[in-house]
Amino acid sequence: MTTEALPLVSNKVVQRKLIVFACFLVTALTLIPVVMMVLVAFQSDAESMAAKPSFWPSSWHPENLTRAFELVPLGKYLLNTVYFAGGTTLLETVTAALAAYAFARLNFPGRGWLFGIYLATLMIPSQVTLIPQFVLVAKLHGIDTWPGMILPHAFTAIGVFLLRQFFLGIPRDYEEAARLDGANRWQAFIRVIVPLAVPAIATLAVFKFIGQWNNLLWPLVISNSDATRTASVGLQVFQDTNGTQWNLLLMAATVTTVPLIILFFLTQRWFVRGITMSGLGGR
Repeated sequence: MTTEALPLVSNKVVQRKLIVFACFLVTALTLIPVVMMVLVAFQSDAESMAAKPSFWPSSWHPENLTRAFELVPLGKYLLNTVYFAGGTTLLETVTAALAAYAFARLNFPGRGWLFGIYLATLMIPSQVTLIPQFVLVAKLHGIDTWPGMILPHAFTAIGVFLLRQFFLGIPRDYEEAARLDGANRWQAFIRVIVPLAVPAIATLAVFKFIGQWNNLLWPLVISNSDATRTASVGLQVFQDTNGTQWNLLLMAATVTTVPLIILFFLTQRWFVRGITMSGLGGR
């Protein structure tokens, strides 16, 4: 290695270390509220309500977990959230895959214009369509029912866009080989395209599940009883019925956060792979 190349190598090493340090700093700042939430969840009532709070518990109170479940049906809320997030995720992946395949492979008049209009719906805030959706669901007698909760969120343009970008990167030769072997278009889609698109479909499923798990506005409007209330709405009900008991409220929030953390660690391989192989990776 020449002496002229040594400064370049050292500069790259310094830049890499600065990037790592910046990432570590951002990660630490992001985790501070989460750590504070967990610590306060194990404090006593008096300590969590003190005028000068100390985030580290003077004594740990694991019984707060049992108390949180006794004050509200938190287990029921978590199960309802699984139904809501799982149902919308399943329908979203199915409908998005079918629509994305049509936009990526089928030739029909106005395909480009229709896809552009479809993407334009992403610019409409969800709050704008909240009242029309509520009126429509109410007229169909879907208030406080699972169809009324799930169906309005089973179709989104972002899922179609993500899968379409991935389908466009799959060579047509695979489908043509399947067609030569006697497969029709539906069989080619199910047996060829879907298996190759598992990373993108898994990424969409993770995005959708996390988004619907944290969804507060729509369940808050539609659900009127514990039969359909989700965990995010349950936290609001908890605060309304029991006051601001910070330790118990944050214990309930911790319980609702744990499933998402577990889900991410179980699916992070598909999560990263799907982003890098799809349009979100800048390809």
